[in-house]
Amino acid sequence: MTYELAREAFAEWGVDTEAALATLATIPISMHCWQGDDVRGFERATGTSGGGIQATGNHPGRARTPEELRADLDFAYSMIPGKHRLNLHAFYLDTDETPDRDEIAFRHFTPWVDWAREQDVKLDFNPTFFAHAKADDNLTLSHPDQGIRDFWIEHGKRCREIAAQMGAAQGGEVVNNIWVPDGSKDNPVDRMGARRRLEASLDAMLAPAHDKAHLLDAVECKLFGIGVEAMTVGSHEFYMGYAIRNQTALCLDMGHFHPTENVADKLTAVALSVQDILLHVSRPMRWDSDHVILLDDSIRAMAQEIVFADLLARTRIGLDFFDATISRTAAWVIGVRNMQKALLEALLMPHERLRAAETGLNFTTRLMLTEEFKSLPHGAVWSEFCARANRPTGTRLIGALDDYQRTVSERH
Repeated sequence: MTYELAREAFAEWGVDTEAALATLATIPISMHCWQGDDVRGFERATGTSGGGIQATGNHPGRARTPEELRADLDFAYSMIPGKHRLNLHAFYLDTDETPDRDEIAFRHFTPWVDWAREQDVKLDFNPTFFAHAKADDNLTLSHPDQGIRDFWIEHGKRCREIAAQMGAAQGGEVVNNIWVPDGSKDNPVDRMGARRRLEASLDAMLAPAHDKAHLLDAVECKLFGIGVEAMTVGSHEFYMGYAIRNQTALCLDMGHFHPTENVADKLTAVALSVQDILLHVSRPMRWDSDHVILLDDSIRAMAQEIVFADLLARTRIGLDFFDATISRTAAWVIGVRNMQKALLEALLMPHERLRAAETGLNFTTRLMLTEEFKSLPHGAVWSEFCARANRPTGTRLIGALDDYQRTVSERH
């Protein structure tokens, strides 16, 4: 179906496709750098694989240098309509120096800042509390050893300073997301002690003041993972309380909850108490395994909750998955575009008619509307969005992804 016919079909439901396209064009997705190299980073000192971070597979094409990663990112962005962001982890520094985590500084990331300015891409940032000898116990900010805690507190302080300088350089906010792998594989006897240490470390780390126009701190919760099956120190309840008390953003990662939980349902629940929300969109299978997201019911539900609850201005949307069994650049492109498609579908829903039916307790009408909506020609509107941005769809997209993969297939 052509766009004009699709536009008429939606208009019959009282939906303005032009308004939906205009809104979608304003929504940036923060694309995660760590999909491009299997979460290895570019530290010159050899790290470890601690912290439950694991990318499976050995598909050809992994980026081995910052230059290769930036080239892959350039290609991925060229396949995605709209203006988006890059989520950069601290161990992706680009420097000939060999600083330890508690020694990193803004100068170690200036190539990324320069590239982002040239590409008109905004940056977000993350301290890296894993893949390091001092994280091998799956304990960092909550470690019983004060010296190890101090090391990670300093790392966190330096990351906040770097993020604030990035924000100043790009003239806007950088989200600095704090996630630590701390937890216990077997049943602990002193959960309170670990959580008090984590709280005190976070307080020390967040104590230095920065311009909020340039830095937004976020804290990320987790339910469980490899090595922390019995207890995760930074649980959802811990960080929700911390975010409320300290006015940080709260990060909800779709892979960090029990597989039967509806993470979309949590958005409006926390939005009543937390001003800013960071969303990590992922697809867990059995546990926090971070598969490339599909345009499935969970992603659609998340997008609908954001749009219906008017949370677009308060929610920063990022992706968090790492799959080394497929083309890494294709994974980026598929993931971002699926998130955009879900948002577009939500924007194209007859919101007022649905609200009126629900408020009037007319659940039959609500059900009929939501089911009939599924047959409307969303694909034609999406194709129009891509065409206006000069981005390929269908076989042209598949061909472009395959062609680029061939150019990097010698990388191992």
